[in-house]
Amino acid sequence: MSRNAKINILLLVVVAALAVLPLALGLGDDKEEPFTGADAQAETAITEIEPDYEPWFSPLYEPPSGEIESALFALQAAMGAGVLAYYFGLRKGRRQGAEQMLEQGERSGSPTGSPTGTPAETLADAADKRPETEQV
Repeated sequence: MSRNAKINILLLVVVAALAVLPLALGLGDDKEEPFTGADAQAETAITEIEPDYEPWFSPLYEPPSGEIESALFALQAAMGAGVLAYYFGLRKGRRQGAEQMLEQGERSGSPTGSPTGTPAETLADAADKRPETEQV
């Protein structure tokens, strides 16, 4: 197994542990809503400190339920992951394409993969192949 494969497996195990451990250890069991978002926790903390607090403005769009809000957040995360995956895939494809071009160039004997020989030799070969013209 290659070093990169080992690192990838280790990272997957760490991510899985981060997702499962809070649930398995019962973290947040003493709270009414144990895994609420940071916005809701901040709102709760502010209202405990200052009960008369009024927000400066309201959101432009308030989803009708928490499920829809979660679905929109998941959609946003999926779109971001898609953009990142496309970007990294594009970079890897370009790098692999450049490596293939270099390999083809090395096999043909020139760094660019073009026919061997200097431009002067190529022009001389072309001149030899053209039909002879009459001299005046």
